[in-house]
Amino acid sequence: MSSVIQTGVKAHDDACNKGLVALQAAIAGTPTQPQVNSAYITHYRNCLASAKTNNGGNGLEPFASALRSLGAGGA
Repeated sequence: MSSVIQTGVKAHDDACNKGLVALQAAIAGTPTQPQVNSAYITHYRNCLASAKTNNGGNGLEPFASALRSLGAGGA
């Protein structure tokens, strides 16, 4: 499960944490495993994009690693 992001860069933290709320809503109830995976992939891609845009490219690896573990490459 993803957790709250606290990097100290407000724009990045806000983007990832809003995505976390959307992720939690997407996996509430009884989704199928592909639906859960898709929700996580969307969340991690959004956080990766935010890290590139709002966090100066810092902190990419946790999101890229999570994407690889879900079979979505690192992007």
